Amino acid sequence: MSQNSTSRRSVLLGSLAAAATAGTLSACGGDSSTGGGNADKITFWLSASDAQAKGYYDLADAFEAQHGTTVEIVNVPYDGYQTKLRQAAQADSLPDVASAPSLDPIWTNKLQDLSAVATNPANGIDDKLYQETDDGKILTIPSDITAAGLFVNASLFQQAGVAYPTDPASTWTWDEFLAAAAQVRTATGAQYDLVYDASPARIRAFVYGHGAKGFQLNDEGTEYTVDDATVTALQEFVDLNDDVVMPKSVWTSGADPNALFKSGQVVAYFSGVWQVADFADSISQFTWAAVPTPAQPTHATDINTGGKVVAFDNGDTKDAAMKFVEFLYDPANYAKVAATNGWLPVETGLDIAYPGTNQAALDGYALYQREIELADPISTSGSEAGEKLTLAGKAITTDPTKDELGKAINGQQTVQQAVDNIVELLNQQIA
Repeated sequence: MSQNSTSRRSVLLGSLAAAATAGTLSACGGDSSTGGGNADKITFWLSASDAQAKGYYDLADAFEAQHGTTVEIVNVPYDGYQTKLRQAAQADSLPDVASAPSLDPIWTNKLQDLSAVATNPANGIDDKLYQETDDGKILTIPSDITAAGLFVNASLFQQAGVAYPTDPASTWTWDEFLAAAAQVRTATGAQYDLVYDASPARIRAFVYGHGAKGFQLNDEGTEYTVDDATVTALQEFVDLNDDVVMPKSVWTSGADPNALFKSGQVVAYFSGVWQVADFADSISQFTWAAVPTPAQPTHATDINTGGKVVAFDNGDTKDAAMKFVEFLYDPANYAKVAATNGWLPVETGLDIAYPGTNQAALDGYALYQREIELADPISTSGSEAGEKLTLAGKAITTDPTKDELGKAINGQQTVQQAVDNIVELLNQQIA
């Protein structure tokens, strides 16, 4: 089994070529078995960095040893993954199992019911993390929990003699953080105060933290609305992209914020918990730290579930696919995968023994768990809206937030125009 692992962050920014053409990927689907629950081979699609995929490869090896079924893992570039799943559905060549970014109405009718796995008391899966369809089915179980958050170059802070908070219960405001970051940049000669993921999910955390509601789906699931406070918050964010505080290139031309932070010339990076495993493996030239998300005034983040694990009904391989999902969520197996992949778990009562002795990583996992505990309830609203739309047979297939804000940062339109366009384009997709 060969690993086709591509850096998720690099893929998001378009710096790596696609791992395979849509046709090649489609060919990995339902024709890969010899029949029944004893299929010789099943396929599993995912999109993850090397650090957040290793646990799956270990799980596949263990599954083959126990059940005699090979699991062919295809690590698909994140950019375009949803499109490739759509193409596979149209070609009747879906994989047997997938960890998908989100559900898609075009293939939800091809999913197996995972209720027996999700509601099994022995698995201890938090029932707030999945939803039932109108006919009582559970079509997906999250692989893990994610949250957006802030990282700092602790070496630069130490060099500048500037302190940063370590307890989410006593966090700083955005004004306090930005003042500290500017002080560090000036004292150390760093290039930028901050780089910020070009992502609709990450911008939600900034908006929520500024006391705004962002782009909210109404209770009926028929329309997105936005409040005035969101326009104000987004204006502040756009203004920070001045090539001093933040480089314009991340949101306007695809510069890689992960690489910029790893260069050691950026004071801080707003991303999320998935970076912890990567930083532990790849940053050695300076000390980094996960720090509390600024609150101004709301202590909020963007809480999401990670990959949405699904099993497709591909006839001869459906039983083996279900066995693999059952195998994943067996608590002993899940704890190993969560530890290796650096996940925050969806199962309760587990003692996750994260590997290694990297204290920054261990502290990071602990901090993110505390952040999630303290986060304002609005932090989950983006994820909940996506689930509501999918179960209603709708989906936001292309979120316009990044492109529209990029135009505002470039001076091509005002922030108000960007907000109006985002609302209009979201509502067009769910009309």
